[in-house]
Amino acid sequence: MATESSVCNYSHNVTFFYDNVGKKIRDKWTARDYVVLVLGLTVCVVVVLANLMVMVAIFKNRRFHFPIYYLLANMAAADLFAGIAYTNLMLNTGPWTKTLTKTQWYIRGALIDISLTASVASLLAVAVERHQTILTMQLHSNMTNRRVVLLIVCIWAAAIIMGLVPSTLWNCECDLKDCSTVAPLYSRRFLIFWAALNLLTFFIMVVIYTRIFVHVKCQNEQMVQHTTANLKHSTTVVNLMKTISMVLGAFVICWTPGLMTLLLDGLLGEKSNATSYEKFCLVIAECNSLVNPIIYSLRDKDMRRTFKWILCCMFVRHADQQMLSSPIQMDFPLPKQHTIEFPQVSEDQALWKPQDSNNRWTGPAL
Repeated sequence: MATESSVCNYSHNVTFFYDNVGKKIRDKWTARDYVVLVLGLTVCVVVVLANLMVMVAIFKNRRFHFPIYYLLANMAAADLFAGIAYTNLMLNTGPWTKTLTKTQWYIRGALIDISLTASVASLLAVAVERHQTILTMQLHSNMTNRRVVLLIVCIWAAAIIMGLVPSTLWNCECDLKDCSTVAPLYSRRFLIFWAALNLLTFFIMVVIYTRIFVHVKCQNEQMVQHTTANLKHSTTVVNLMKTISMVLGAFVICWTPGLMTLLLDGLLGEKSNATSYEKFCLVIAECNSLVNPIIYSLRDKDMRRTFKWILCCMFVRHADQQMLSSPIQMDFPLPKQHTIEFPQVSEDQALWKPQDSNNRWTGPAL
């Protein structure tokens, strides 16, 4: 009876599995590789900074303190994570692939899987939230912050689980005939399952948004007499829906080629010739993480104003720091010292903070 070590190829390195499917690892870097590496890392840096700015904008602007924007911030976090995942991929590709251990190779793939799963799950959560609120004629959901946090935690838990599945449960180390040509250590059956699941989720989200748009259109046609409030509410709902739909459309367009490549690779193996165009699909998928901040800035005036405010604060603070650290400033005479006498206040007065009309604790006015 054969032992497990003789059946499974646990002792072999990454190069063995690449040779098994006929995928060559180049020994030297070419000029084209360096160009791709530099451009890829540049895009990754922009992706991280742009999505970080989206998250800061939603945190800073009180107009965005609603469940829908919290979910959009979570999607920005997934895109930011994707930028980190692509950076790790760029720094561990080409001839560097030979230096990777199997654990490092699995981590490289898991980061991409986690970022995609988190993005898809966030989009699905946004679709369900919009479906519930708009069909009940509301602009924002009544979901509590605790439930939103719990939903976000569940999204990332599911994403991490999906990222760990190939390395722990579903790979081809014990069945070399089942190895993928795109990801030589992944099982082709897993790629079929993963790609089909994501494509099905895309289809479900498209159906949900189609139903929402039909409902909004019917409601607008049925309203004969519009008040100013109704018109403003309807316009706000439609604009928000258009923004989210553009985000969904960009996501589907950018990721569908890559998922179809994985699906064909899983179904046909080497006959799919997926290795010849997999990198182009990866570049398109990477661009998606950069598209969302652009959509937010073009479609949402409040988001665009918040972006400008963040950038102005950054540049003004940087300019102030340069002025304070400049030796030229020391040439001016220092102002005379003045003693300022503050009125005496009691301890109760010092701890008092104004309240608003709803008796909510607002803190000191700045």
